[in-house]
Amino acid sequence: MVSREVTILNETGLHARPAQLFTQKASEFESEIKIRKEDGSEADAKSILGLMTMALTGGTRITIEASGSDEEQAVKALVELVEQRFGEA
Repeated sequence: MVSREVTILNETGLHARPAQLFTQKASEFESEIKIRKEDGSEADAKSILGLMTMALTGGTRITIEASGSDEEQAVKALVELVEQRFGEA
C-alpha cells in the first residue's frame, strides 16, 4: 500500500469537472484507490458520486491511498493532478 497527503489547491475544490477528471485518472489504474479526509471519512477514488459527497473544497488536505500492482504510479499520477489544480488556472 502506498499513500500520500496532498492539499487541494484550486479554489473551487473537487466540484463536478475536477471530480470527473480525478475519477477518470483513477480508473486508468488496476489498484484499489481511496481518498481520505482529515476527519476520517473516505471514498472510492473511482466513484464520482463518492468524491462529490465528500465536499472537498479548496484547501482541504486529503490522503490518496492505493493498493495493488500499480499503486505507486496511481498515487503519483493523482497527486500530480491535484497539484496541477486539475488543469484550472
